[in-house]
Amino acid sequence: MSENTYDVLVIGGGIVGAGAALDAVSRGLSVALIEARDWASGSSSRSSKLIHGGLRYLEQLDFRLVREALKERHLLLTRLAPHLVHPVPFLFPLTHRIWERFYIGAGMTLYDVLGGLRSVVPRHRYLNRRRALQEAPGLRSDALIGALQYFDGQTDDARMTLAVVRTAAAYGAVVASRARATELLREGERVTGARVLDMESGQEITVRARQVISATGVWTDQVLEMAGVGGTPTVKPSKGVHIVVPREAIDLRGAMILRTENSVLFVIPWGRYWVIGTTDTQWSLDQDHPVASRADIDYLLDHINTVLRRPLTRDDIEGVYAGLRPLISGNAANTAKLSREHLVAAPVPGLVIVAGGKYTTYRVMAKDAVDMAVRDLGDAVPESVTERVPLLGATGYGAQWNRRRRLAARSGLSVLTVERLLRRYGSDVDEVLDLLAADPTLGQPIHGAPSYLRAEVVYAASHEQALHLEDVLVRRTHISIEERDRGLAAVSEVTALMAPVLDWDDHTLRRETENYRLHVEAELAAERQPDDVTAEVILHDVPEPPAFSGAADTSL
Repeated sequence: MSENTYDVLVIGGGIVGAGAALDAVSRGLSVALIEARDWASGSSSRSSKLIHGGLRYLEQLDFRLVREALKERHLLLTRLAPHLVHPVPFLFPLTHRIWERFYIGAGMTLYDVLGGLRSVVPRHRYLNRRRALQEAPGLRSDALIGALQYFDGQTDDARMTLAVVRTAAAYGAVVASRARATELLREGERVTGARVLDMESGQEITVRARQVISATGVWTDQVLEMAGVGGTPTVKPSKGVHIVVPREAIDLRGAMILRTENSVLFVIPWGRYWVIGTTDTQWSLDQDHPVASRADIDYLLDHINTVLRRPLTRDDIEGVYAGLRPLISGNAANTAKLSREHLVAAPVPGLVIVAGGKYTTYRVMAKDAVDMAVRDLGDAVPESVTERVPLLGATGYGAQWNRRRRLAARSGLSVLTVERLLRRYGSDVDEVLDLLAADPTLGQPIHGAPSYLRAEVVYAASHEQALHLEDVLVRRTHISIEERDRGLAAVSEVTALMAPVLDWDDHTLRRETENYRLHVEAELAAERQPDDVTAEVILHDVPEPPAFSGAADTSL
């Protein structure tokens, strides 16, 4: 990166930064993308795993946002990422006769209409109490008088972000994780690039660019300070916490959405588990370490238990995760009332800031940011084409899905296992299966994490830029939230598989293992603390990869 001047340098490897890199490079621009930690390590791996229009935003009369999000949902389901985004039926229990059915039903009718005539998901329908309880036997019979059923999309948020990054790289973008921007370069008033710290080696380089796009989410205000235009906060972080419980803990046929006093609560199928969330509370502590407290977990348990026949307890919880929403700052005291729309601005020449928004509308946010950046390039830059650019694994996915039985027979795996791999890797599944052909032992499940194959760990290190144990256990897979021990039983096998690919020595193996163990112990301890302050103190001092001394003192 230090040897070239790029048309665009994107800072931030979450879904929006990845989307901006793909948008820019697919217009024919030269692009560099940097991320201080791992891809999607912030908000983009800690969402509710939904691709949706935002049904509740209709109550805020934000029709434009809902229409935009539903268009993006359709594109992702049908063209851009059909291997990663799938329709899911949601049950909305009704508790008041007549008025609620017509009030909520009218909203869902509008939701269907805004989704368009070409929508691939079924329209909503009303279920009486008997039929609703057939869909959700685990609900108390007095918890509803009927229900409405509608459909939305679900995705693996971390893998989706990774797919966007890899697609951008496939089109020629130069991408680097564990590369932290420490300073913006200036020529007079104009931003001309950034000083970048290689977090693996400690080496600092200069990356020059004609335009810099900051897509740093909750760290946006730090970039503005680096640009010398800090002051009034632009982003107001809101913490969202989710818990993960086994599928057998709740008897449901599909997802469910409940109203709460502040927002909504989702119960979403996730393989052999349910993801339950989310909270929506202000966060003013360390943005690198959002953490769930006992109060967050109790809030989720208390609300879901109001409708369940068999109440959940903390013993049912397999995993917990917390993330921060980068909401645009406003006057609302309650972050649940802040807009999910995004902001694009050029505070100084050469710098574009994009912030806010929803995961679902990442492509629109990225397009808007690049549109603003190219105005200043002085060249005839083509319009965005990402509406027609499938992500890696999308092209040919349908054909590969139809071949799944042949793939299973060829590889010696079960059809169910091949289906699971197809939903993770799409048409690129052959690359994973080729590893099995070279070493059949890689077709075995990981000890302590049987939902994943040994080959997936090797592939993460060899093809997906996983550099550390955490990258594999938290984002390339989701072992950290799907296993009750947070993946500790799988650590020795996973590190042994990663070591030869990444050329780790014994010291590195021990360091990776110890850092992850300390992180798990700190998270578990934090979840027992009564509030954010006491919980965050416990997690704050846990070392993060890499162990390069001094890296944690830099700004982004």
